[in-house]
Amino acid sequence: MRVRRGWGWMVIVGMVACLWAGGVMATSPTLSRYAIAQQSDFNHPDYYPVQQAVDETLYQPVADWVGRLILPDRSQVDQEAGDWVWLEILNAPEPDWVGRRARLRWQDRPDLATYLQTVTQPIAFTDETRQSIQAGNVHPERLDGWPQVGPLQSLAGAHPEDDVIVALPPGELLQVSEPLVLQISEMPTQVIGRYYGLVQVLGPSPSAEDRPDRCPSGPPCASEQMQVRHYNLSTGQFDGPVETVRIPQVLPAYDIFQSTPHQLHQSPAGQAGWYIYGAQNAEGVFVVQAIAPRSLLRYDPDELTSEQRWVGRDRPHNYINFRNWQDTPGRKGTVQTAWLHRTQPEPDFQEGDRFLVVHVFGGIGGERAETPAVLGTVTGHFAYGTARLIRDRFTDELRFQVDYFQVYSHNPNGIIAGAIAWENYMGGLQAGWLGTRPVSDVLIKLDAVTEDYRFGDVQLSVMDELRRQLQIMMARYRTGDGTGAAIVTPAQSCVQDSSQALYKTIQTITQQVSTTPAIQQWLREHPNDPQTQRFQRLVQVGDRLRRELVPVGIVRPDWQHNANAIAGAQPIFERQNNLVTQLLSWRTVIPRVAYDQLVNSFLEQGAGVWVLRTNQVGGWDATIAPLAPTELFGRYWVIPTLFSRAIESLRRPTAADLGIALFGLLVYGAIALPLGWRLGFLTRPSLKRTPLSAWQCLRVALAALVVPALLEEGLFRVLLLPHPREAVRVETFLLWTLLSVGLFVLYHPLNGLTLFRQGAVTFRQPAFLLLAAWLGLVCTGVYAATGSLWAIALVHWVIVVVWLLILGGYERLYSRVGGQS
Repeated sequence: MRVRRGWGWMVIVGMVACLWAGGVMATSPTLSRYAIAQQSDFNHPDYYPVQQAVDETLYQPVADWVGRLILPDRSQVDQEAGDWVWLEILNAPEPDWVGRRARLRWQDRPDLATYLQTVTQPIAFTDETRQSIQAGNVHPERLDGWPQVGPLQSLAGAHPEDDVIVALPPGELLQVSEPLVLQISEMPTQVIGRYYGLVQVLGPSPSAEDRPDRCPSGPPCASEQMQVRHYNLSTGQFDGPVETVRIPQVLPAYDIFQSTPHQLHQSPAGQAGWYIYGAQNAEGVFVVQAIAPRSLLRYDPDELTSEQRWVGRDRPHNYINFRNWQDTPGRKGTVQTAWLHRTQPEPDFQEGDRFLVVHVFGGIGGERAETPAVLGTVTGHFAYGTARLIRDRFTDELRFQVDYFQVYSHNPNGIIAGAIAWENYMGGLQAGWLGTRPVSDVLIKLDAVTEDYRFGDVQLSVMDELRRQLQIMMARYRTGDGTGAAIVTPAQSCVQDSSQALYKTIQTITQQVSTTPAIQQWLREHPNDPQTQRFQRLVQVGDRLRRELVPVGIVRPDWQHNANAIAGAQPIFERQNNLVTQLLSWRTVIPRVAYDQLVNSFLEQGAGVWVLRTNQVGGWDATIAPLAPTELFGRYWVIPTLFSRAIESLRRPTAADLGIALFGLLVYGAIALPLGWRLGFLTRPSLKRTPLSAWQCLRVALAALVVPALLEEGLFRVLLLPHPREAVRVETFLLWTLLSVGLFVLYHPLNGLTLFRQGAVTFRQPAFLLLAAWLGLVCTGVYAATGSLWAIALVHWVIVVVWLLILGGYERLYSRVGGQS
C-alpha cells in the first residue's frame, strides 16, 4: 500500500474518530483491555466444556454451525499452502461432530480465488506496529513474519490465543474421516457464546455468598449469581422454570467497567425480558457472556405510539438531525425504537426481509468520562451492517437479527475487523458497547437497494456486493495491508474506508449493468416490468449517494485508484489524505456527519427507516453518562452548524437549481420593476445612459459577483438560515427568515454610513429598502428550494448588475444627487 500523507484539521478528526472507538489514545497504559480481560476465568475458551448439557427447551444454539478458530502452526501451513485454519466444532447439525477438529477452507471458485488474491498479504511488523503494541493495542503478533496470510488466517490469528468464536455460513462437508474438511463461500461471522435463551432477570440469588471485589457501585458488590425465569411459549409469559445463572462482573479497564450486573433486574430496558448468550461451565452453571434487550430487537408495529412515528416530508429528517440524540444523558439506561418515512404511516415488513444497517456510537461522560480527543467533539464510530427479520424461536414473534461489518482499527479491546453479530459487538459483557456508549442503528428498507435483481439468467445484489467490498476492506484492516497494524492515521479511518466500500459498490453495480449485454437486452425487452422500474430507482439512488460521498463532484484520486486496483490482478492500495482530498469527501470524515447525511439521503429516496437507540443499557453504573456523537466542535453548537451550512451550500448546482434561480429572477422582476418605476426609483432601461466603457462595465459586473452577491448571500442566507437538509420545522424557518431579511435590510444603511459611503443616501431611501427586502425574500425562497449558494448568488448578482448598468443604479450611487460624489 502506498500512502501519501498530508495535513489539515479534518484529517485530525478522521484520525481520532475510529481510534477513539477503541477508547484509548497514545497515552494508554501498556496493558491492553484484552489482556486485563484475560485475568478472568470466564473469558477463556477452556472454561466452557466442549460437551454441553443444556436444556434444549430453555436454550437454543446461536447458529447451526459454531466453532472456535485455531491458527495452524507455521509448519502446517508450509506443508499445505493456502488460506485455511482449524475449527474446533462447538455446534453442528450432527451432535457427533461436536468436539472434533475440522479443516476450514474456501470453496474452489474463480470469484473466491480473485478475492483471496486481492487480500492475501505477507505480514512484517513495522516499528509503528511495535510501538502500538507497547501502547496497549492488540495486534496479530502470531502472524508476524508469515510470508502469506489470507483472510481466514488473519481472523484466527488476530488475538494472542485461539479464542475467536464464529458462526459459519452454509458450508459443504467434504470429508467425514479425520480430519473433517469444511468448505465455505464467505467469511464467518464473529459470535459470542454457544447457546441463548430468553429470560426475565429476577435479581441476585439470595443464597449466593460469592461476590466480586470490584464493581462500579463499590463494595459490597452484588452477587454474580442471578436468578432468572425463562419464557414460556405456551402462555406467552415469563412463567417458565427459575434458574440461577452467572452474570459476571467484568474487571475495570482504564477505570471504566464495560458492563455490570448491578441492578440489572431493575433496568427499564429489560421489562420485556433479556436474551442471554453463553454456555455452561464445568459445574453446569450457565455463564452469561452477552445480553440483548428483547424490547429493542422485536418488531411489533402495532405497538408504535404516535411519538415513535415520524412521518411526513420533513419529520423523518427532523428526527435524524435533532430528536435522535436529544437529551442523551437523560435517557441513560433506556432503549427507543422509531419508524421514519416521508409518506408511509405504518411499516409493512415481512419475515425474511433484508435491511441495510448504518451504525454510529457516541462517547462516555460522567464521573469517569473519557478524555475528549478533540476539544468540544465526541467523535464516535461509524459502520455498515445488514439485518434480517426472523421468526424468534422462543416467542414465535418477529425480531431483527443484526450483523455489523466493522472496519475497525487495531485497538485495546481486541475487537477484530470483520462481520460481527449484534450480541457480540454490542451485547458482549467484556467488550461490547451496550453498557458504556449510546448507540443509534438505523435499519433501512428500500427495495431498489435491499432486494436482489434477476435479469433473465443474470442475478445482481447490491447488498451482496456491499458485503464483498466491505470484506475486502475488513481483511485489509486485519493485516494492516501487510504491516500488522491498522492504526488510525491520516491514511486510515473507519468512516472513510467504509464509505469508500459503498462508493465502490455503486460503481461496480453500475459498470456491471452497463457492460453486460444480457442485462441491457432484458431491460429493453421489459421496459414496464416492476423490476425495470425498481432498477431505474436504483440508478437514481446511486447518483444521489455519489453526490453524498463526493459532494464537490470530484472523485478522490485514491478512491478511484483503489477501485481500479481491486479489479486488477496485483492490487496496490493507496490512500491520499490531505486537506484537498478531505474536502472532496468531507461528509465521510466525521462519523456523525456521515451517518446523518446518508440516512437523510435514503429517506429522500423513499426508504423506510427503523431506528434502534440504546443509551448505556444493562446494569446501572452511576459513574458514567452517555454522550451523543457530534460534528467537529459539536458541543459548541455554532461552529459546526455554520461550517456545515457553508459546505453544504457550496455543492455544484444542478440544472434544477439553475431553473429555480431563473424562476426567482422572474418573480422578483414581476414585482420589483413595476414598483420601482412607480416609486421613481428605477429609470427606464437604457444601456446608453451609463457613462462606463465596455471594459468598465465588465469590471463592475465581476466586482458585483463577489460583493455584494457572494458575500451578502453567504452571510445573510447561508450562515443565518437553516439549510434545507437540516429539515427544521416550517415555523422555525420562518422565524429565521424574518431575522435574515431584517438584518439584510438594516445592513444596507449601516454599510452606507461606514464601508460604502457612496451609498449613504441611496441606501436610506424607502424605495431601495423595500426592494432590498423583496430581494431578501426571493433569495430566501430560492435557497429554501435549492440549498445552493451559487443559485442565490446568481439571482442577487443579476439583479444588482441590471440595476447598476441598465436601470440607473450606477448614476444614482455615484452622482451628487443620489450619493456623496
